[in-house]
Amino acid sequence: QVQLVESGGGSVQPGDSLRLSCAASGRTSSIMIMGWFRQAPGKERDFVAAVLLSSESTHYADSVKGRFTISRDANNNTVYLRTRALKPEDTAVYYCAMGGPSVGINIRSRQRYRYWGQGTQITVSS
Repeated sequence: QVQLVESGGGSVQPGDSLRLSCAASGRTSSIMIMGWFRQAPGKERDFVAAVLLSSESTHYADSVKGRFTISRDANNNTVYLRTRALKPEDTAVYYCAMGGPSVGINIRSRQRYRYWGQGTQITVSS
């Protein structure tokens, strides 16, 4: 089992930046992918970004490409999401997610991820 603990959310103004962190503990040797999703009120939980540990390749939703950056620290099993140029439409609960080996499941699908954090709120408002 893997436990995820997120931190770093907050209330900011449009154009500001925030960095989210997600620390994993437990059976972290099984982790092959780390990602972030977000869920706005009344909406589905949507893919934001992911990093594949085997290749260190990164993937982003079109809505955040160029503004958000996902990275990880292998030494402490932590994944980060640096957000910048935040917009009101980025307001949501952000969830960290991690998964093990998988074949054929799109990395943008929630089904690709087995472990989830508790969520951290980002509110962007003037």
